[in-house]
Amino acid sequence: MPSFSNDEERHAWNLAESLAEQARAMMREAEAALETWKTGKEMNRLRCARKGISESDAEIRWAASANSKNALTNNSFHVGLATMYYSAASAAYSRALYLRTVRSVRA
Repeated sequence: MPSFSNDEERHAWNLAESLAEQARAMMREAEAALETWKTGKEMNRLRCARKGISESDAEIRWAASANSKNALTNNSFHVGLATMYYSAASAAYSRALYLRTVRSVRA
């Protein structure tokens, strides 16, 4: 948004920007948790292969592990937070646009 009509519009836009940045941070956390899950799964598969454990049994063991459950829980939690922040940012952007539109209609 190149220029602002008033302080209320500027505040709504700045709030939206900060909420969107927070959402992006939550998505980075979710991606890190997913990467932890993928890495752990692969390491578990390799460890089980060295011990002669079948791939399907390795999958079952990984799915039942605390590390797997924690990584998936963290991913899910951060995706939920990111969704919430993106929704709030969308509402704040809409408010800024509304304030701009109301200002231009009155002028």
